[in-house]
Amino acid sequence: MAGLSAGQTLETALKSSRLLRPSRWPLEQALAKAAGASRLFLHLPAHRRGTGRPPSAVALPWSYDLPELPDIGGPLEPDGAVAESQQQLAQCLGAERSWYGVNGASGLLQACLLAAAQRPGQLLLPRNLHRSLLHGCALAGVTPALYSPPIDPLTGLWQPLPPEQLERLLRQAGPVSLLVLVSPTYQGLASDLPELVAIAHRYGAAVLVDEAHGGHFGFDSSLPVCALAAGADLVVHSVHKSLGGLGQSAALHSQGAAFAPAALEQALGWLQTSSPSAVLMLSAEQAYRHHCSATGGRQLLARLQQAQVLREQLLAAGIPLLMNDDPLRLLLHTGAWGCSGAEADAWLLQRGVIAECPELLSLTFCLGLGPSRGLGRQLRQALQQLRQAKGAPALPPVQPPPFPLISRLALSPQQAWAQPSQALPLGQASGRIAAELLCPYPPGIPVVLPGERLEPVRLEWLQQQQRLWAGQIPDTVRVLV
Repeated sequence: MAGLSAGQTLETALKSSRLLRPSRWPLEQALAKAAGASRLFLHLPAHRRGTGRPPSAVALPWSYDLPELPDIGGPLEPDGAVAESQQQLAQCLGAERSWYGVNGASGLLQACLLAAAQRPGQLLLPRNLHRSLLHGCALAGVTPALYSPPIDPLTGLWQPLPPEQLERLLRQAGPVSLLVLVSPTYQGLASDLPELVAIAHRYGAAVLVDEAHGGHFGFDSSLPVCALAAGADLVVHSVHKSLGGLGQSAALHSQGAAFAPAALEQALGWLQTSSPSAVLMLSAEQAYRHHCSATGGRQLLARLQQAQVLREQLLAAGIPLLMNDDPLRLLLHTGAWGCSGAEADAWLLQRGVIAECPELLSLTFCLGLGPSRGLGRQLRQALQQLRQAKGAPALPPVQPPPFPLISRLALSPQQAWAQPSQALPLGQASGRIAAELLCPYPPGIPVVLPGERLEPVRLEWLQQQQRLWAGQIPDTVRVLV
């Protein structure tokens, strides 16, 4: 089935009768039927549909925690409610195939890399990758090339990859089997995916989009074009990050001829549990079902409007918010108040305000799909108190790391992790090969990769950052012996 066009959103597509579905999707119907049936349940899980749960256990849908019974199935089974639910999900989103995942977006991204490793050509990954992608390279035994998107010195944040930079990358890189794009970023910065995907395809590269934080894109015309509508070959959603599912719930979507479903399912079988949680898959089904309904569309629109009102209230109060592409992510520029995101996060956490992703000069607040009405006064007061407590002259711009346009590793991550290593001071590691990831701050984006040769300019940058941002970068690095 062809995906949605770049100009079409699910908001308009849902008006088509082919997307109208009953109030319950297949998995929920099957689990409700099985949970209410009068049967002798002598199978795992051991809690026996909740009857054997600990007396102090909190209320959970114990009776829905069922194994891969014939009428339920699993993500890789051809029949059963899960298979039907995945087919319905793919139709709703305009994908050709969809699979639920219960090991988070991390496990699905890694499965994509395992499948891509079977294709000729190299893997081209972004420097602002989540470390799970590097773990996937180690599992696949491949040595990726890495490209560096631009960094804004004033905010310290990775920026979307410009299309003209991608053209230069692909001309310089040589044959690329898979290009990985991160869009949106943790902070809600989205790339021009239709243009980037078109460029990659012209060079013969398939495209995997880590859209973990943008599962809600495409459900409303005010949001950026979603990766499927942009033509990406593979798209991974973290359902709990942007669509309201339980933790660890995720989904993989594919379209086009670059990856045979059998190759993807083989990789999924290697990395996903053979006992997938029906409750987690039900959570994902319900989250997507809600967004694929008229009610869900209206709720999302209301949440977006409430978030815009909240943003305007905070800006009117002098709160320095950075611009981004996702209204449901508020990005506080803590550097404007003279404190790092980590300092602001620690101060707010002690006062009951729990944020996300502290960076050197910013702090992210995830509004999610809950109502934002009424948050304005409470959040405004907390941030104004933060300014009074921590306010100082603005911090200096961040010096971007000295990454080349394309970085190539001296050894594969798998080889580097397997060899003996020792810790050396940063000043003594010049020319040595790194043995570990160096991730100085969340959300797990590394500035040193295992298998990477540590050149003097990088070590000088690390030492400078260590002096500027105490506690963010260690004074030693593990290198191969």
